[in-house]
Amino acid sequence: MKYPNNRLRRNRRTPAIREMVQENRLHPSDFIAPIFIMEGENQKEEISSMPGYYRYSLDTLGSELEELIEVGIKSVLLFVKVPDSKKDNKGKEALNEMGLMQRSVRFMKENYPDLWVMTDVAMDPYSSYGHDGIVEGDEIVNDPSVKVLAKMAVSHAKAGADMVAPSDMMDGRIGAMRTALDEAGYENTGIMAYSAKYASSFYGPFRDALDSAPGFGDKKTYQMNPANVDEALREVELDIEEGADIVMVKPGMPYLDVVRAVKQNFNIPVSVYNVSGEYAMIKAAAEKGWLNEEEVMMESLLAFKRAGADLIATYFAKQAAKLIKDQ
Repeated sequence: MKYPNNRLRRNRRTPAIREMVQENRLHPSDFIAPIFIMEGENQKEEISSMPGYYRYSLDTLGSELEELIEVGIKSVLLFVKVPDSKKDNKGKEALNEMGLMQRSVRFMKENYPDLWVMTDVAMDPYSSYGHDGIVEGDEIVNDPSVKVLAKMAVSHAKAGADMVAPSDMMDGRIGAMRTALDEAGYENTGIMAYSAKYASSFYGPFRDALDSAPGFGDKKTYQMNPANVDEALREVELDIEEGADIVMVKPGMPYLDVVRAVKQNFNIPVSVYNVSGEYAMIKAAAEKGWLNEEEVMMESLLAFKRAGADLIATYFAKQAAKLIKDQ
C-alpha cells in the first residue's frame, strides 16, 4: 500500500510542534469577568446555581478584584442586585447617582483605576416586572424604555464607567445612548452592544443571581429567536451604524455559528458571553465526575476564539486566566 506524502500527524508528534502550529490561543486579556454586587456590609454570598461564583458587597469586593488583576484580567462587567423595595416600572433607582451601580463604579475607578470597567445597562434588575423595559399593559414598550436607558448610560459614565454595555435589546437604544453620552460630554465612553442577544433558556442561573426573572410572560418580543442568524447580522449592522464600539453575541456555545457569521461580515471587535447556564452545566457535570472541568472549560473558551471572538465574557475568567498564567 502506498502511503501519502502528506502526513498531517507529523505536526502533532510532540507538544513542541503542536504548540508551534497552533492556530488560536487564549490570553487573560481576552476575558471579561462578570461581577455581581449587592447591598450591605461584609457580604459574600455564593450563588446556589453557579457553584464557586459569588455576590459581593462593596467592602468585600477588593480581594476579588485584586485576584483578577493578579492573574492578568483587564476588564470587568458589573451587575447589581437591587432590593425589591427599590424596584418599580420606571427605572427610577437606575438613575440614582447614589445607587449601587454608580457607587460601585466610583469605588472601582478610585481604587483600581487600571481596570476597564463596563456596566450593564438594562432595566430588568430595577423592574418590578423583571423586564428589560417599561411595561404598559402586557407590552414592553420600546421608545419610553430607550429614553430611560440612555439616561442610565449617562449616569454610569458620570460615575466613571469606561464602557456601557446595553443588554436590553430595545430598538434604537445604541444611537440614543451615543447621542446622550456625546451631548453630556462623555464622547470617550465606549459602548459594547449586546447586539445579538437571544431569548435563550441558558440564562436561568444569572436570573437567580440578580433576582431578575420576568414576573410575567417571557422576553421573546424583544430578544432574538434562537432559530435566526440573518436577523443577528441585521441587528449587528444597525448597532454599528448607531455607534457601537464592540458588538456581542449571547449566549456562547450554542451560537458559535453566529459568532463566526458576525466576525466574517463586520470589521469590528466581537465579544461573546459564555453565559451562566453554560457555566453551571460544566460545573455540575464535573461535580458528578462526568467531565474534567479544567479541560472542558479551556476547550470551550478556545472554541470561542476559533469561531472569531475577540473578547469572552465568562464566569471562568479568573480560573482560566490562572491556568494560562501557571502554564
